[in-house]
Amino acid sequence: MIRAWFAKLLILALALTGLQAQGPRPDAKAFGALPVLHNGRVKPLDTVGRSTLLMIRGKQTVRHEGQTLTANTWMLDLMFNPELADKYQVFMINDADVVAMLGKRPDEQRFFSLKDLEPKLSEIMEQSEKAHQVENAVRDRFQRAISSLGEKITAYQRLKNSLQVEDTTDLRMELSAFGTALSEGSKAFQAQQAGQKFDQGAMDRVMPFIQRYQFIAGAASFAFLPPAKGGSDHDWVNVGNSLLESAKTGAPHPSVLPLAEASHAWKQGDKAAFDKATAALQGILKERLPAQTFSKASLEVTFNALEPFYKSTLLYLVAFLMYCFSWIMYEKPLQKAAWWVMLGTLALHTFGMVTRMYLEGRPPVTNLYSSAVFIGWFAVLLAVPFERYSKRGFAALGGCVVGAATLVIAQSLTGSGDTMGVMVAVLDSNFWLATHVTTITIGYSATFLAGLLAHIYILRGLLSSSFTKEEAGVLVKSAYGVICFALFFSFVGTVLGGIWADQSWGRFWGWDPKENGALLIVLWNALILHARWAGMIRDRGLMIMAIVGGIITSLSWFGVNMLGIGLHSYGFMDQAFYALVGFAALELLMIGLACLPPHIWRSKIIPLSKN
Repeated sequence: MIRAWFAKLLILALALTGLQAQGPRPDAKAFGALPVLHNGRVKPLDTVGRSTLLMIRGKQTVRHEGQTLTANTWMLDLMFNPELADKYQVFMINDADVVAMLGKRPDEQRFFSLKDLEPKLSEIMEQSEKAHQVENAVRDRFQRAISSLGEKITAYQRLKNSLQVEDTTDLRMELSAFGTALSEGSKAFQAQQAGQKFDQGAMDRVMPFIQRYQFIAGAASFAFLPPAKGGSDHDWVNVGNSLLESAKTGAPHPSVLPLAEASHAWKQGDKAAFDKATAALQGILKERLPAQTFSKASLEVTFNALEPFYKSTLLYLVAFLMYCFSWIMYEKPLQKAAWWVMLGTLALHTFGMVTRMYLEGRPPVTNLYSSAVFIGWFAVLLAVPFERYSKRGFAALGGCVVGAATLVIAQSLTGSGDTMGVMVAVLDSNFWLATHVTTITIGYSATFLAGLLAHIYILRGLLSSSFTKEEAGVLVKSAYGVICFALFFSFVGTVLGGIWADQSWGRFWGWDPKENGALLIVLWNALILHARWAGMIRDRGLMIMAIVGGIITSLSWFGVNMLGIGLHSYGFMDQAFYALVGFAALELLMIGLACLPPHIWRSKIIPLSKN
């Protein structure tokens, strides 16, 4: 009897579960691998979704009702099921005044949905427009925050309306109605032109569709429909423009109908129909696009999922900690393990950088983001031979710190979206990017590495009684060699930059802030070597000057870009400004520690009679 009742309850529970279940949700991954044209570059939709979500939320995933949604799932919900997506809390707001506008406290809520913003949406956009009229460098904190929020909302709305108008209930039915209205309207128009009686209502019924597709044509953030076989990137077209063109030709793009099927299937949760529509879109793309376009898109999806630079950051930190602990216990085993972790991380870092180069078709340094990636990579690469020479862990530890720090800087530069943007005209030269920019960036890497070796020298000398003169000598020789390396590449890179400037702007040297910063790095590294050769500085003096070299390089790398003047200015960045000030303050503190009298140092590497 009990078993019978238990069986009945089990059957009832399963039945209720079946009524509530919607089946497996369609897989967004295959749709995200479809190539599109976005910001002048053909890339997978996966990159569009990730970069937009990263800009808006600061992360590449969304949390909603206890579930973690991928960027592709969020993007498809936004485009095909916006009623649901507008409830996702994707807008990250950290400014207290902006949060107060929404009737919340900063400690109460950081992430907001579009539904949360709607009551204040017009006020937000009005304030954002006013902030945009103020020069970036002189905006106050609230103006920068409200301007940033306005840009996020605009990017969100453009992506939402890229494939269909957000109030679309069924794109298939809309396209069918459009076809019918267009046919009847064309007949009425022809009758009007022939001076015959015509149906004005038939002509009027076409206009709402035209207005909708004009809106998509202007709002779409990417071109979804590929050109005919053999066409160029300029021939990609967005859905709105394609539908407007079909009103003239009467023939819609072959991808439009599968797109409508995908839209309906996603909203209904019909996995089989969605996969079928995605396969149809893939087939059309493969017929029209070169095979290399698909292989690049597939590789970029893998690259995005792997996140090599984020993982490299974590692994460099692991190697750094292992080297630090090796000076406390298990010295040889930990240093050996840390060495292999660093080499493995360098391989992953290299894979990420080479993959970026292949996807962009460019040398390794094309913008601030890629310069940070390259500086860290080369610093670790340069640390390898110096570590093989010294075998003390100092060079490797310095390389790991520079590698991790520069990748963190790179991560902070991804907020504007895709990091593989199209080059501006004056920089559109692979030869000069591969020579001048790469060479001078190698000089940056070496100067930073010398500064890190100086940090190790000072901290170990101050805090560790086990730090011997032999170990100190190895560090000094390594730093000296790295500075020689930095001087050579900084000088050559600066000369190559002058030649490029002469070809592009008609003058070799113009006292541009960026040019002056590059010259300062050359002069400072040369000053260190001359002071050493002349006996004006000893080991401690060389290390102090190496730290100053790091400050000068950071100002040349980032600082002069934010002055808002000169041909190399990239605009004011609030976060970078405070980070630069903080970095310079810490370096000055380190210099102050280095200047403490020798008797305060726990190690005996500095003779008490000499400074």
